[in-house]
Amino acid sequence: MFTRLANVFRGFLSLFVSGIEKRNPEALLELEQENLRKQIGSYNQSLAAHAGLAERLMSQVRKLEAEENDLRAKTRAHLRAGNQSAAAQLALRLQTVVRELEENRSQLGQAEETYQNLVKARDVAVSAARAKIDGLKGAINDMRMKKAVADMNEMAAGMIGQIGGSGDTLNRLHEMVEEERTKQAGRARVAKDSIDMGDIHLKEVEQQALADQALADFAAAEGLTIEGAPLPQPAERSMGSTPRQSDSEST
Repeated sequence: MFTRLANVFRGFLSLFVSGIEKRNPEALLELEQENLRKQIGSYNQSLAAHAGLAERLMSQVRKLEAEENDLRAKTRAHLRAGNQSAAAQLALRLQTVVRELEENRSQLGQAEETYQNLVKARDVAVSAARAKIDGLKGAINDMRMKKAVADMNEMAAGMIGQIGGSGDTLNRLHEMVEEERTKQAGRARVAKDSIDMGDIHLKEVEQQALADQALADFAAAEGLTIEGAPLPQPAERSMGSTPRQSDSEST
């Protein structure tokens, strides 16, 4: 029972952590970069230790080479001097040195080869990891950009749906404006139809006739002729007015 509960707890914890990782891929990538730096540091330490072993072998080879040259020279000198016993001891020692030198040279060659292979493996692994990290950075940036574009598109689609939906504020406002506009147009038409245009035209004709008569009276009084107008008829004598006498009668 406790094992099952522990499994359930680990499952929920794993889901929680996975959700955090999905929401923060940059943080996870930074953590992996830090882990890569630590791994490279640890690998370089091991590589340095191996390089130290190769250096010790190289130093041992140089020491044995110097000893070999010295023993050869001493063996040759004793043999020329007739000291066969001393020359034999030196020759025996020389064989041991030559054997050790060959073994150390072989070990040094293997150590150098291993070192070069380890360096190459490190460089290849680091290059691959860095290329993958750079690719992930580009993918994360592209994901963020596409997410932003998708959010904007969804927002725009929601706005279009809200604005174009039935029963929204803009539709109600449009309906109210159209209703009021129609109502006012109807009122204007009723008011126009209620005006008696016959009376207006009659008054307009009367005013024009009065104006023409006044002009004719003025022209007759001044002895002027209006072009295109009929000859003036003698007007009836009005109260307080005197007929105008001609020049011949006055003389």
